[in-house]
Amino acid sequence: MAEGKMSARQKMINLMYLVFIAMLALNMSKEVLSAFGFMNEKLETNNVSTTQRNNESYANLATKADEQSAKFGKLNDQAKQIKKYSADFYSYLGELKLKMTSEIENKMDYESMDKTDFLDTYFFKGDGFSPKGQEFIEKVNDHRTNLTSIIGADSKFITVINKRFNTDDVPVPETNKTTKWLKARYEGFPLIASLTNLTQMQADIKNTESDIVTDLLGGKLEESLSLSNYQGIVRLDKTAYFAGESVKGQVVLGRYDATLVPNKVILNGRDATESVKDGQVIINMPAGNVGEKSIKGTIYFTENGVEVPVNFESKYSVIAEPSSAVVSADKMNVVYRGLDNPISVSLPGVSSRNLDVNALGGKLTSTGSGYILRPGSGNIATINVSAKLSSGKTVNSKATFRIKDIPAAMGSVRGQYGTVRMPKSGLPNAPITAGLPDFEFDLKILVQSFKVKVPRQLTIIVNGSRLNAAAKKALEKAKRGDIINIYGIKATANGVPLKQVLPVNIELIN
Repeated sequence: MAEGKMSARQKMINLMYLVFIAMLALNMSKEVLSAFGFMNEKLETNNVSTTQRNNESYANLATKADEQSAKFGKLNDQAKQIKKYSADFYSYLGELKLKMTSEIENKMDYESMDKTDFLDTYFFKGDGFSPKGQEFIEKVNDHRTNLTSIIGADSKFITVINKRFNTDDVPVPETNKTTKWLKARYEGFPLIASLTNLTQMQADIKNTESDIVTDLLGGKLEESLSLSNYQGIVRLDKTAYFAGESVKGQVVLGRYDATLVPNKVILNGRDATESVKDGQVIINMPAGNVGEKSIKGTIYFTENGVEVPVNFESKYSVIAEPSSAVVSADKMNVVYRGLDNPISVSLPGVSSRNLDVNALGGKLTSTGSGYILRPGSGNIATINVSAKLSSGKTVNSKATFRIKDIPAAMGSVRGQYGTVRMPKSGLPNAPITAGLPDFEFDLKILVQSFKVKVPRQLTIIVNGSRLNAAAKKALEKAKRGDIINIYGIKATANGVPLKQVLPVNIELIN
């Protein structure tokens, strides 16, 4: 059309073609700009939802770390670092996007965002990069390096991280040349295209977070549940058998996990938390006397913020020649009048349900796992046991226990016995108590009354466990170094009157 001599009419036609092509290009450009804008909106929305999911994953991992620090503590520390680096880079990109659109009144008018001036000036200077452009490249590189340092260069995520945050030179199509990454991605592009590009990079940040943190948590749980961590455990109904008996029990799968640390362990009624090693409760205790024994208790774990108890129970037998039953008092070979004395009765190889047990010299009550003996007025209590063995043989046995009164208690102030040194001002409000320091039973001892002797004053009789007005008045006349004698103490132990309570003395130190 441009060759030769053209008529005015042909020139007009050519001009109309040019205008028509320009109009098509203009319309197409506006559609493309709008498409970038709509894509940016979708990415922004997805980034919000991904952030919420990531925060839930972080919170879940933090909870697991609180509950099982040995298993999840290190992973939680890694997640915290990932979250910090990701948040810093994400915020940097967000601030850059705000600068790009700061002078645009209608942020939804994507067709007006066709200029290239902002980033062309912000990122580039001549044929090179501006300080801000170089800073942008360093931010991308630093984020890639930071993530690699946390998860390790051999992680399965390294390939995707390198791809998402790659700043290597970009090949020029159909040539053997390359161009700088920043120029290829941001120079000469419409504003809305660059804005969408940055939002996509923010999406890469969030998706990378999600991939890594989900794997940290899920991978550890998958590892824990792997069958390679299980072992077959033989659990017999009992651990001692007579010749000719059938051995019965089960084989179960048990998981061994050195990082699974309980909050608390109760073993046979005692706190055994300190006995946990490598995820196992180490049992080390005396076997006890001949007879069937129980090992039972509860292991407490925290799961999703709730304490979860796991009960366990097993039995074993301490076996001698089974010719007689073994009877032992849980609190020595003496039983005490007025108290509930625990009694254990067992016969190796014979269930407690098949034992016939009765007592002379006291009242015997079954508790399911043992017996309680309440001695009578005499001096001797006898436990009689009869049982039929699986062989058909009948075994009869008995055990005799001495009956004693509750021993003398000791008066005390502030939990101290004998002579207690304290200021005069502290005595009026200090209760007078009594106790049996070396007695095995847990007793509730209540002081009913006592006498107070202040030097140079008459003896005062007090009802109750605290000084009355008369005793306090006498105490006011005491001097430093005086010994206040508390004696004649009357008290009850679990409702039973104590025959004797030894006195306690208070030496005034001021």
